[in-house]
Amino acid sequence: MTGRPEGRAGRPPLTERRRNATRMEIADEAVRLFVVQGVAATTAEDIASAAGVSTRTLWRYFRSKEECVRPLLAAGIEMATERLRAYWRGDGSFAHAISGFDDPGTVAAQPIEALRDLVRLSRDEPGLRAVWLEAHFDAEEVFAGVIAEGTGRSARDLAVRVEAGMLNAALRVAVEDWAVQPVEPEGPSLGEALAAALLLVARLFETGAADASGATRLLRLSVIGPAARDDPSDRRVTD
Repeated sequence: MTGRPEGRAGRPPLTERRRNATRMEIADEAVRLFVVQGVAATTAEDIASAAGVSTRTLWRYFRSKEECVRPLLAAGIEMATERLRAYWRGDGSFAHAISGFDDPGTVAAQPIEALRDLVRLSRDEPGLRAVWLEAHFDAEEVFAGVIAEGTGRSARDLAVRVEAGMLNAALRVAVEDWAVQPVEPEGPSLGEALAAALLLVARLFETGAADASGATRLLRLSVIGPAARDDPSDRRVTD
């Protein structure tokens, strides 16, 4: 018993929501300043001033000026995690869910253009690159936990960890590839790029070995819907 009203179950306390909002505002301003001024020329004081917080507050949240962008990356990974959980609940295919990553109802929570700018910067800025890779390193453990939860296996199972690693790599490479493409109205959206990467990974395993160990379970099932999941004899990926 927690004594918390049922209506608030699962919702972060107000102070935590405010803290998260502040962290995201700092991240947005950090990316903006990094783009305009360059990373080397931007100080922690610049970022704090632009975000309307004290430098002391900024250092309470982040270890370095480059790490100020971490909330932006965490938001995207958290969104992918929620889509994966929805997939295991039977709410459509994972690839389909991911394809809506940047639909109008999602953009407010995940600043797409700021993410594009950040990933582009990370190619030439070692500090930002380290934050980008660290975020995905941490995400791998989260993905493993969700896969384990959805398949009834242990998060320490080698097959689960391999699946999480491949999922993580596919999403990371897809974002990096999308970010460096010219911005064109007819070009692929972020959601489309992510879904395409998942399909490519799944197809690598179409003609692979039988999945007695479960090693390819996520990859085979992530692009199909719940109905096909109910038939254990259906191991083929469908477009």
